[in-house]
Amino acid sequence: MADKAQIQDAIKTQGEVVRKLKTEKASKEQIDEEVAKLLKLKAQIGGDEGKHQFTLKTAKGTRDYNPKQMAIRERVFNTIIRCFKRHGAETIDTPVFELKETLTGKYGEDSKLIYDLKDQGGELLSLRYDLTVPFARYLAMNKITNIKRYHIAKVYRRDNPAMTRGRYREFYQCDFDIAGQYDPMIPDAECLKIVHEILSELELGDFRIKVNDRRILDGMFAVCGVPDDKFRTICSTVDKLDKMSWEDVKSEMVNEKGLSEEAADQIGQYVSMQGGMDLAERLLQDAKMSQSKQACAGLTDMKQLFSYLQLFQVTDKVVFDLSLARGLDYYTGVIYEAILTQNCPAEEGVSVGSVAGGGRYDGLVGMFDPKGRKVPCVGVSIGIERVFSIMEQKAEASARKVRTTETQVMVASAQKNLLNERLRLTAELWNAGIKTEVMYKKNPKLLSQLQHCEDSGIPLVAILGEQELKDGVVKLRTVHSREEVDVSRAELAEEIKKRTSDV
Repeated sequence: MADKAQIQDAIKTQGEVVRKLKTEKASKEQIDEEVAKLLKLKAQIGGDEGKHQFTLKTAKGTRDYNPKQMAIRERVFNTIIRCFKRHGAETIDTPVFELKETLTGKYGEDSKLIYDLKDQGGELLSLRYDLTVPFARYLAMNKITNIKRYHIAKVYRRDNPAMTRGRYREFYQCDFDIAGQYDPMIPDAECLKIVHEILSELELGDFRIKVNDRRILDGMFAVCGVPDDKFRTICSTVDKLDKMSWEDVKSEMVNEKGLSEEAADQIGQYVSMQGGMDLAERLLQDAKMSQSKQACAGLTDMKQLFSYLQLFQVTDKVVFDLSLARGLDYYTGVIYEAILTQNCPAEEGVSVGSVAGGGRYDGLVGMFDPKGRKVPCVGVSIGIERVFSIMEQKAEASARKVRTTETQVMVASAQKNLLNERLRLTAELWNAGIKTEVMYKKNPKLLSQLQHCEDSGIPLVAILGEQELKDGVVKLRTVHSREEVDVSRAELAEEIKKRTSDV
């Protein structure tokens, strides 16, 4: 029998053959035949005494979170949820998979990143790609015409993950959306205010929120001579300007998308423009742009938006940027994206890309409604994984220890044979709502009990001894200062609450 190394090489080679056939879309019979050969080879490696050898790794583009990472993540979630609630949002949840047809045709060129589930003879299903399309389906299905909701859940994309940049195949999204018929730009301005509040509160570093409008983009494409049927595909290319140079973007437009060089050059002049309300006013006077009714409507709304943003005191961070495109097909009006403008010292040279984005999508709910009834919507999604990448790096760089538990007190004893008394006191404290730990040993050494408190950041120790039990008191020790004070048993819970009000 061939040795193990040779079989493993053969498995690798056969695996490549199968992959190649799949990418070349070979016939099912051909693929099945090669897969059978691969399985036969794999069966030859029985491992030690026929025991199966597990590959201990997470799937590509996914990760585990250890307690320290989860503690940071929870803090971020709590900050975001507090902000959403401050703005009057309620929350919903939807299934992790949807009917395939629900997701198809909503994401432009990104549709190829949708995970389809294997057909098992029932409904054709796909994992959700974002939380917006399921939200629109939910509104149409339940005939809801206005709601302000947030939704925090995992989504899935068959992307090529760059995990150092906070890009994954399974990741959380934090969405806030306002659905309903309201006066122009008031809900849109609130969404931008929310982004400003969250990014300021998380202290990630300096940031900019770029805004644009799909109508301004479409108007610009029209006056620059882009054919109607190329609007969306050219929009997807413009969306790459934050990752590619103008020369590369222009080359894609002309060589791959078939746009004339002249049209591409005209687009180039506009997409380099940035400003605020002044730019909107200037473009309304622009000889070309003013010819497009669509662009004028978008520019008038942009002026209105900036007037509300001034009242909300966030214009210092918001910039009207004509290069912002956001490639998703469902946007119909204002679009925005928040980017960090400086790298945190903890992550030299690591660019995290956008940390929030969103916009207005007035037609999406109508796509699902049998009568085509529209429900105007505007929303924002916080790029939680990217935010989390930065917070994690900052925590690594700072000397401050991240606590992974919220334990307020450890019940300890200095003498032997006091297990029952320790358990009795622990139960009293639990019943009083105090976060309490006790060592799972009959006679633990006092030193090891104190060391556990040092290691896990528990601020207080309640020490029991024969004398304390006689006197009806507990010795309460502050871990970092080592000072001790006798507290009567009846007042212990209140004293612990007072001393750990910030835990």
